[in-house]
Amino acid sequence: MLQEENNSMQKRWIYYISIIAAVAFIGVGFKPFKEETYDWFKTDETTQLNYEYPSENRSSYTHLNIPFTGRYFIGYKEALAFKESQGKYSKINTFGYLGKYQFGVNTLKELGIHDSMAFLRSPKLQEKAFIALLAKNKWELREEIEKYCGTVVGGVYVTESGILAAAHLGGVGSVKRFFKTNGERHFKDGYGTSIKTFMKKFAGYETGCIKPDSNAKVTM
Repeated sequence: MLQEENNSMQKRWIYYISIIAAVAFIGVGFKPFKEETYDWFKTDETTQLNYEYPSENRSSYTHLNIPFTGRYFIGYKEALAFKESQGKYSKINTFGYLGKYQFGVNTLKELGIHDSMAFLRSPKLQEKAFIALLAKNKWELREEIEKYCGTVVGGVYVTESGILAAAHLGGVGSVKRFFKTNGERHFKDGYGTSIKTFMKKFAGYETGCIKPDSNAKVTM
């Protein structure tokens, strides 16, 4: 009889200890996170993600292989790249345009890139070329950006990111003609896509991180 009571007592203690251990484990799970900083986001005691972009450091955007949405610059370049090549660095279209952002050979030469095959094999070089072309186009279209941003031309609400996207598709000269003719003349590429479409589609993105540069070049 005494043995049975001892066994019953031991079982009760084991049961109580198990409950205490479970409660303690659950309590640890609900402790707030300590602040930690990662490459592209930060967590704090609220566990909310705080994005560190847009960054003024251009190189910040070229090493991230994660999807972005929204109107940050990283979203702008990835959206434009998807439209041009579905984001494929090795893409060559039927007109001979190359890479993720579909560069022509002559444009590459203007940026200081003379080996198109090396360009096609290098994602890093393609990202640099995209930034350099934006900087160059932003310089050449600085007057149009200042004059027309925030206005409606040819039925299009004009923004800086839209102007730069249109220039990427059709060149600076085509964008200038668009504004000179109040939107009546707008270039279309070989597939029928117009700079007017690009100006609409890529409006309102953050491109302030791009600094105008009349002599933007890419170093290999």
